[in-house]
Amino acid sequence: MLRHVDLNEISDGKLYTANDMVRAGCGDCEGCSECCENMADTIVLDPLDVFRLCFWLGCDFRDLLAERIELGVVDGVILPHMKISGQPARCSFLSGEGRCEIHEFRPGFCRLFPLGRYYMDGGFRYFLQTKECRRSNRTKVKVRKWIDTPDFERYEKFVCDWHYYLKGFQDKIAGGKQEPDFAKKISLMILENFYQAPFNRDEDFYIQFYSRMKQLQQTEPLCQR
Repeated sequence: MLRHVDLNEISDGKLYTANDMVRAGCGDCEGCSECCENMADTIVLDPLDVFRLCFWLGCDFRDLLAERIELGVVDGVILPHMKISGQPARCSFLSGEGRCEIHEFRPGFCRLFPLGRYYMDGGFRYFLQTKECRRSNRTKVKVRKWIDTPDFERYEKFVCDWHYYLKGFQDKIAGGKQEPDFAKKISLMILENFYQAPFNRDEDFYIQFYSRMKQLQQTEPLCQR
């Protein structure tokens, strides 16, 4: 989800790499679940997020859509995001005690918070949001340790490639020069190939992901426009 903001207004004004230390440590969020409430449709899920949810919950994409996630438009493209409900509006995976029920396999956006990503020059850097988390006296932690995900270098490459892959379509949609149903066709293509079609749980996710992306780039006319 693209945000057109001044970094100096929402962050400490610095950009970080995965090996930098940043004040993100929050004591395991003890007694606080504010970031899991009232977040509307902002927790957008990438293919790895959905793969992990399906794997650990023993379900498929259709099952998630029935109760746990929803579809929404993100800069012109339809993508899944975490579902919120109740009053106050809470993540569907937040327990009655205010704890995350899927912490071990939580989505990338949740792993990242209160950090954000600033994309530039075909890559990205991290920044620390200073107004999103109410915790004070946060401790320093290395970025890669904070995000806490296996195969970190491969994960960063995947996040970057997925962002720019989507952005290519989103830019074309925003340009308004494509056929009227271009956005719909792109959304269906992405949903069908990266979300609805299950990834083999016994094979490497990243190999499967890039195989699908390469195949689409070679065979799908929409990808060439």
